[in-house]
Amino acid sequence: MSEPQLSIRSSKARDLAHALSRQTGQPINRLVEVALERYEQELREKSSQTPADALWALMAEGRRTVAAGTTSAHDDFYDENGLPI
Repeated sequence: MSEPQLSIRSSKARDLAHALSRQTGQPINRLVEVALERYEQELREKSSQTPADALWALMAEGRRTVAAGTTSAHDDFYDENGLPI
């Protein structure tokens, strides 16, 4: 009895699968299984997040694009007496 087959009509998916297969030595069917398992796990983790967890994750993601040493003090907008410039 043969295994059920999955057919995906996408040249991008095909190219990625073949490149990863060459790079890792894993057969394409195993790569697809691993990718789908990881995606499923990611979705499960996201669905178990509280709104606060989601907010913290978004803030951390946004912070990665800010240069080191950057603050949100905005001192350059105020004079020595704390008044707006």
